Amino acid sequence: MITVAIVDQEQTFADALAIRLDAEDDIKVVAVAKASSGPALGGCADIVLLDADLGGDTTNLLCDANSSPHTRAVMLSRTSEPERIVAAIQAGAAAWIRKDESVEYLLEALRGIARGQTWVPAAETGNVLSLLLHQQDSRNDDMPAARLTLRERQVLDCLASGAGRSEAAARLNISVNTVRTHMQNIMTKLDAHSTLEAIAMVRRRSQSHPGDRPG
Repeated sequence: MITVAIVDQEQTFADALAIRLDAEDDIKVVAVAKASSGPALGGCADIVLLDADLGGDTTNLLCDANSSPHTRAVMLSRTSEPERIVAAIQAGAAAWIRKDESVEYLLEALRGIARGQTWVPAAETGNVLSLLLHQQDSRNDDMPAARLTLRERQVLDCLASGAGRSEAAARLNISVNTVRTHMQNIMTKLDAHSTLEAIAMVRRRSQSHPGDRPG
């Protein structure tokens, strides 16, 4: 069962979404709150759906407060500007989903996110990765990706190919918990806030050092 909390400034939208998600056999909405109250619901759900269209830094502060190794923050927005998506990823978001997507798309995304996948609008994926790569270039640092172990690189390669945590575990013949532990170690070593940011950092290193590939 995937547990979901919803934090949104539009109460009508949040209530309607909760009713629709609760209709699924494998999803249970455990909390609905107005974004203005600034709650941290990460401890009570696997996924927290956050209103991304709040003013100032409110959205990213909520994202930071609601994301954790056991809870994935998902941003819901009426738009999908790459710069805002990158800022959310760096605040800990696991996904960015437009509010005008179909319910079927949202359900598919939530199930993928629960398996450890990262979702951004397909039309913006290239722009988001480019911005992340550019930001890494601007740091002008010695890529900490060099400190990843072979197994950590294999895990990251699986996730970069679109696999979720369960699929990565099956490919590498390890447990899902081991994949989760590897990802926590990877993000600590890379000082990354999300799987997508970690992937962008390693892709940058691969482009700079073509021979430095996991065996």
